[in-house]
Amino acid sequence: MMAIRHAYLPTILVSTLMTIACSGEHKPGYTADVRPILDKHCAECHMPDMEGATKSGFQVDSYASIMKGTKLGPVIVPGSAESSTLYILVAGKADPTINMPHGKQAISANEIDTIRLWIDQGAMDN
Repeated sequence: MMAIRHAYLPTILVSTLMTIACSGEHKPGYTADVRPILDKHCAECHMPDMEGATKSGFQVDSYASIMKGTKLGPVIVPGSAESSTLYILVAGKADPTINMPHGKQAISANEIDTIRLWIDQGAMDN
């Protein structure tokens, strides 16, 4: 009886992995996907003691920092990119004078979509 149960484990595992792989939507992670975008586009100004961090209070040096947000409060609403200031600013949905990054090349559509998906899927530290 035990051997029969174990015989089904590979089938169940493969089925589960196929379901995840075929679900269609990439599930970006903070460390592998979001952090490199923030490092590339935001770190120049939003690291401790840098101008953007000093003015706004927003730092991108860690997951905890980005979740803390600015002097005015959080910039990420886990589960809702459309309610998240970070997404609104990088997606160009705010007043052009405050869109991010200032005076630099805009974040690519693919990178913006990665941030959107990550926030919509809960903005986890993964």
